[in-house]
Amino acid sequence: MMPPRHLVLWLPDWPVRAALGAASADEPVAIVQANLVIACSATARAHGVRRGQRRRLAQSRSPALQLIPADPRRDERAFVPVLRLLEDLVPGVQPLRPGLAALRARGAARYYGGEEQAALRLIDELAVQGYPGSRAAVADGLFTAEQAARLASPARIVAPGASREFLAPLPVQTLDDAEVAGLLQRLGIRTLAEFAALAEGDIRDRLGERGVRLHALASGADSRPLTPQQPEPELAREVVFDSPLEHADQVAFAVRQTADAVATALAELSQVCTEVRIDLTDDNGGVSSRVWMHPTSFEASDLVDRVRWQLEGLRPSEASAGIAEVRITPTRVDDSSHHQPGLFGQGPHERLHHAVSRVQAMLGHRGVVTPVVIGGRRLADRQLLQPWGDKVPPERDRALPWPGSLPPPYPSEIFSPPQSVRVTAADGTVPAVDDRGDLSAAPAAIDETPILSWAGPWPLRERGWDRDRARRAHRFQIVDEAQGAWLVLFEDEAWWAEGRYR
Repeated sequence: MMPPRHLVLWLPDWPVRAALGAASADEPVAIVQANLVIACSATARAHGVRRGQRRRLAQSRSPALQLIPADPRRDERAFVPVLRLLEDLVPGVQPLRPGLAALRARGAARYYGGEEQAALRLIDELAVQGYPGSRAAVADGLFTAEQAARLASPARIVAPGASREFLAPLPVQTLDDAEVAGLLQRLGIRTLAEFAALAEGDIRDRLGERGVRLHALASGADSRPLTPQQPEPELAREVVFDSPLEHADQVAFAVRQTADAVATALAELSQVCTEVRIDLTDDNGGVSSRVWMHPTSFEASDLVDRVRWQLEGLRPSEASAGIAEVRITPTRVDDSSHHQPGLFGQGPHERLHHAVSRVQAMLGHRGVVTPVVIGGRRLADRQLLQPWGDKVPPERDRALPWPGSLPPPYPSEIFSPPQSVRVTAADGTVPAVDDRGDLSAAPAAIDETPILSWAGPWPLRERGWDRDRARRAHRFQIVDEAQGAWLVLFEDEAWWAEGRYR
């Protein structure tokens, strides 16, 4: 039985296309992740930039190189229209990764009159729709078809049963497994033909099932099935204004129909949206993006309110330009059956949300806030009051290490700003901590209440590299005779209460 034939379409430099959008890639551009180039434009390659180079080396090859951070979600979003286009032409498309898609070749070949004709037709259709330079290939397996697409110009057909011969001269790095490829090279095996010639039993003994799978790929025996996926529906809507609008109420009124279109599209698919991203583009090209959350589902009126609040929250420098475009993108949707109201009406979470939203509408976007824990060394710095329904990534990630931060358990009451307290020694003097962290005298009283026990000092140093903003303090924990437990700081030759345990 002959293996199934697969047609693979490859759009080169897809991360660059996704990042630039409709902009031209005539300038040298590189996508960077972990300080390495993972994709670059043709212009950058002409200057000597290559995938896998370190950022500094790439910049030395092309001083005018524009660096763009990698964003996998951006690449996926940009690839959705391509998948929809291919699905309209040939049903049953499977996205392999952003910029790479596969489909069964048999149906397309029968419809378009042959495998090569089908490949060329899809390439032409992509070019007409704004995706020039695509390449396509047909082969027995997905792995072989992908490698052929990367070598195609613009289409290549690997004859049935000829996968092993086609793959033979390719380097072992083609397997996309750096660890195995490095081992094979150290053993003197540099091509897929040399790897495929090894006995499968020896491969299993040395590399396990992982090596056996790679050995099968090198032999042209790719058994992976093609599993078509239906592309997600396009729910995002945008409105472009002929003349930029300067007032929040004008923009909110103008996006009413756009918000209705988003809500209607969700309703037609029996879905609800609990998270949405709103992008505001001004007439200078600046973009303000914010993500908003809802416990149950956004309605059109909720979307309009979020647009208005986002406009009101812009900094003066950002608000000086008029708004030229608004885009509303649902980023988290779910089946509406999972969000049905209760038997006797709405659930308590939804009633609470609507009540708080009404208060927020009267008081303004920042009229209702919720506390969020963020990163920081001082307790007051770890508190952030965030507007209700807002989803803004914190400037200080709590998951990062914060040397000098207080471990749990934390004080139940935090003073912001810290309160001045009087700590004295047994002789009535004020204890001090020197640069070495040595305490001049043991604390004996806090605000004239005798101290039962104390612990410390624990140094707290911040921004030591900045002479003007550097801060140094020492923490203590104190328990007084009134059974009060305190977290205190000695800073700037004075004592401060940072928090109290209850």
